[in-house]
Formats: sequence, C-alpha cells, structure tokens
Amino acid sequence: MILSCQNISIAFNEKQVLKDISFHIEDQDKAAIVGINGAGKTTLLKIIVGGLQADEGIVALSRDKNFGYLAQHQAVDTQNTIYEELLTIKQELVALEDRLRQTELQMKTANEQELNRLMEQYAQMTHRFESNGGYTYRSELVGVLKGLGFAEEEFDKQVSTLSGGQKTRVALSKLLLQKPDLIMLDEPTNHLDMSSIAWLETYLMNYKGAVIVVSHDRYFLDRITNKIIEIDQTKATVFQGNYSSYAVKKEQLRAAQLKAYMNQQQEIKHQEEVIAKLKSFNREKSIKRAESREKMLNKIDRLDKPTQARTDMHITLEPKYASGNDVLHVENLSKSFDTLRLFQEIGFDIKKGEHVAIIGDNGAGKTTILKIINGLLPADSGLLRLGTNVHIGYYDQEHHVLHMEKTLFEEISDEYPSLNNTEIRSALAAFLFTGDDVFKRIGDLSGGERGRVSLAKLMLSESNFLILDEPTNHLDIASKEILEDALNGYTGTVLYVSHDRYFINRTASRILELTNQTLVNYLGNYDYYLEKKMQLAAADASSLPKAGQNQGRAALAVTLGR
Repeated sequence: MILSCQNISIAFNEKQVLKDISFHIEDQDKAAIVGINGAGKTTLLKIIVGGLQADEGIVALSRDKNFGYLAQHQAVDTQNTIYEELLTIKQELVALEDRLRQTELQMKTANEQELNRLMEQYAQMTHRFESNGGYTYRSELVGVLKGLGFAEEEFDKQVSTLSGGQKTRVALSKLLLQKPDLIMLDEPTNHLDMSSIAWLETYLMNYKGAVIVVSHDRYFLDRITNKIIEIDQTKATVFQGNYSSYAVKKEQLRAAQLKAYMNQQQEIKHQEEVIAKLKSFNREKSIKRAESREKMLNKIDRLDKPTQARTDMHITLEPKYASGNDVLHVENLSKSFDTLRLFQEIGFDIKKGEHVAIIGDNGAGKTTILKIINGLLPADSGLLRLGTNVHIGYYDQEHHVLHMEKTLFEEISDEYPSLNNTEIRSALAAFLFTGDDVFKRIGDLSGGERGRVSLAKLMLSESNFLILDEPTNHLDIASKEILEDALNGYTGTVLYVSHDRYFINRTASRILELTNQTLVNYLGNYDYYLEKKMQLAAADASSLPKAGQNQGRAALAVTLGR
C-alpha cells in the first residue's frame, strides 16, 4: 500500500464538503476520484498533497515513497525554453554527462598513473550514467514533449511566452519525467488534443507506479483506471473496475438503496397508521400498545433517500419545424490564415437527422469550419448551401453568442421577447439558475455557468440544425450524460466539434476527421473510427516499400463504411 486516507473531513464556512472519507491506494493502482462539480474532488487532492489541512483524519504516504501533483491550473513561469525547462528534471544526468566529457579530455593528456585513476573513475561514472538512463533521457524527453502535443520546432520557445494550456502541458511533461511513486493529476486532459490524450493513456496504463486522477473524461477513465472513488454528498464509496463498470454498479446500488428506502417508508407509514388507530380506541391497553410501537418506531435507523440519477439539469431539445432532407452542402471549401493553410477544397453533405462529429488535432481548423458555416468567418473559396427550411442553433465554446454586459434574465428575455417572467425563470432554473442568480451579469459567470446559459438559449431556440463547438467543456459527468440523452432524443440534425470521445461514442452516427488539410469520412461512432484507423495503419504497414525506398501518399478524402 502506497497511500492511506482515514476519516478525512473538512468544512468551509460551516458547510460540510467531505465527511469521514476513507480509502487506500496500492502500489500500482490507477484510481479516479469522481463526483459532480463542487463535490470536493480537488479539495481531497489538495489535502492529500498537503496544500490544505483537513479538519479531521489522517493521510499516510508509505515511507520512502514520493508523489508528484499536477494542479488543474498549474503553470510554469520561467525564462527557459521548453526543452531547457524539462532538462532541469534531469540535471544530475546532465552534470554527470559533462563530467564524463571532461574526464575524456583529461585522459588524452594524462600520464600512465593518472590515466589509470581516471579510467577507474570513468568506468564508475559510465555505469552510473547508464543505470540511470543516461543514454536514453534525451530521447525520452523528446518523446514526452511530442506525446503531449509539442512539435519539435516549438522546443526552443520560451516558457514565459506560452499560453496557460501550453504551460500546463510543460508542467505535466516535467511531472512524468520525474517518475514519482504516486502521480496525482487534476483534469490532465483539459489542454490536450485526442492524439495527446491517447498517448497519455498509454503512458499511464504502462506506468509502474500508482496514479490518482480527477477527470471528467470518461473514455480516459475507462482506459486507465482499475478503481473509482466516488464522492457523493460528502461521503466516499470505492468501486473496483473502470468507469463503465462503476456506472453499472452505481446504478444497481442506487436502485437497491431506493428499494430499501421505499420499503422502509412503507413500513413506517403502516406502523404510524396502526399507532393512530390504537390511540383512537382510547383504551388504556390500546394506548400502551400504541406507545410500545412508537418506541420501537423511534429506534429505527432511518435510511436517507438516495440521490436521484442525473436530475440536476433538465434539457429538452426539439425542433419547431422540420427541415428538408438536404440540410447542408459544402463544396471545395478552403481557408488559410496568412501562410498557415488549415484546409483545402474540402467537401461534405449533411442529411436530415444525422449526428456528425468533426474531430482532429488542436489547430487543425475544426472550429473554423463551424464559424464559416455560421457566417462568422469568410471562406477563402468554396460553396456553402443550407437546405430548405433549415434553422441553425449555434453553441460557441467561447460564448461569443452571449452578451457579457447583460444579466441572465436579460439575455433570455431579449432573445425571446414572447416569453413571460415565469417562463424565463423556469428555463433558467432547468439549468440550475434560481432566485437572484437570474440577475447576475454574464461577464461575472464562470466558464461552466456561461456554458449552461448557452445551453438554455439553445433549448429555447427550437432550431432544427444544431451546430455545437465543444459543448461538454466545463460540464461535470452527470451534466454530460443529460446532454447526451437530450441529443440522442433530438429529431433534428447535429454537427459538432468535440474532443470528448465518450460523448462522441454515445451521440455520433458519423465522424469527419480533419487531417492533412482534408476530411476523412467514417460512417460510425468513435469506437468504429478507431477500429478503421487501426485497419488502415495495418494495411499501410503491410504495403510499405522495401528498405531504402521512400514513397509518399497523397491525403485523400475517402469514405470508410461499415
């Protein structure tokens, strides 16, 4: 066992956040802490690493074990380049390598006696250098940087000039290179594209130490975890298995708890009716029997009603009018920014009722395609044609469709003037904005709150063609599942960009991958896309030319069907 948490409790301003949290982590466990936003997941991580003091409880890390922690918004601030910053983790090896070079120079001019001493020193240093990965640390460093999405030409960028997301990736790279006995990560996939997330999954699955992760990325959790620690209403429950296994067990447990609760409530009601009837007889014997039953009833350990499954938000998406069968036609679409070409002469059609996901690396141009369709950006060339009676509802990940100076109430009432006060409040309440919340300014809201306002506007729009840019960003797992159910029940057409693979798997009937400046069409969900990609990779490997020959392949826009 590498970590033990016993009876951890903490409250903020008299509000209990965690109560009697207990669990342990074995040496090679890959564990996830899950729960709704605000459940206390990050608070628990901070207590474990010593950043917060618990009100009660004990955190014990095994002797001679160390940990590494990546906070959700951790950023590196230094004048070093990216490569230099990562080299600081391998400083002992760098210094040892310098000593080896210096010793080699000394050996060239040394006399016989001095040479023997230097050769013995050199042999010892070489052994230590090799044992500690001296011949591989630079390639390992490059591998981690590339795996987390840094191109080789970016290695010489100063860390201080990077974006917040890039700095977090540098911090994650440093942590992985340190190879602590226990890695703790808070939302590590937030700033990674799909290929980087897949690389991190493989790295963590093969990691010889233990891992604790807080993440809303269910596909990620499915691939790496063997233990789920759920925080619900201040308490923790430990489930063995990955996220999908946990979801099944959680629902079974909730159903059993609800049944036990309902049975107890029925028995309590029955006993109360018997007691009332006995008292109504107004006889001494009957009253004594009633009092006896009351004492027994008061001694019952009453069960709490279990939390309902996914009842926080209420999303209903339904188009007001049906569109024609041809929803969108795109032909020979191209877009560049200065010398950066995003895509060239791409084309696709979307039919009524389709749910299509656009995927690709960060910066490939996915959001740009959505903005061009919505008329927010001009294309360099190409044709865009909307079908008959198509009405677009747009969800923008940067929430430019919201007015920062308006209150929530004004945002809805100005967009939908036919709604009365009660209808506006009801719509906002469905997205967890109640009471005086409706008078908050949009500009004062968090990213997650702005996302919920955008979803509320989308629900009210009654559009028949939804265009969504990263709709699950800032949503907790329960809210994502509510949105998934709403989209799966939606009879209109959906085109969206997302890096949430679990979300894509549940909601997409077709995938467009933007790669090498063109689109590749896959007729299935994310699992199907992965399967076809593996088949293509295997086919490419088997058809590679013999050694010494090079053969390039032009990127083709193809359709890969079932």
